Amino acid sequence: MNNKLLGISAAALLAVSVQAKAIDGVSVEAGSGNNSVDLWRLGAQWNWQKQWFRGQEWHVGGYWDAQIGQWHGASHITDIGLTPVFRLEKNAGYGLYAEGAIGFHYLSGKNISTSKQFSTNFQFGDHIGAGYRFGDKGQYDLGIRLQHLSNAGIKHPNPGINFGILRFQYNFQ
Repeated sequence: MNNKLLGISAAALLAVSVQAKAIDGVSVEAGSGNNSVDLWRLGAQWNWQKQWFRGQEWHVGGYWDAQIGQWHGASHITDIGLTPVFRLEKNAGYGLYAEGAIGFHYLSGKNISTSKQFSTNFQFGDHIGAGYRFGDKGQYDLGIRLQHLSNAGIKHPNPGINFGILRFQYNFQ
């Protein structure tokens, strides 16, 4: 998939979704991983509208995070992911939060670097993260994530890769 087509497709999907108000937020991520692999991703989020373990100040909520992006290392790899994310957050809708997730990724290639190759295009992606939601309606979200991708031993070799990611999200509600 060439980069121009990927960019046009992502922009069109985002524009249609924003117009239809079908999504609750959009995000952009940039990160770096082992073996000199950098990444960027665009995402769309859908809130679950559900709260668990609600206390006086905190609750556990969550959202779906759909993403498309590129890895740049020994080769360029397109990454398409879908992840259910659980978030410990303040009831007020803004402030500090912590989150964790395990999702699914499809990679367009397996050559991560000259010394690292995945055996499958399908990978699980788990992450832990923390951040701060701010703005008069909590519409801005700045966070960091530590993410690990591997195929969970489905097929060998299973070298996995780790990323440190900086993330910005804009929430429409």
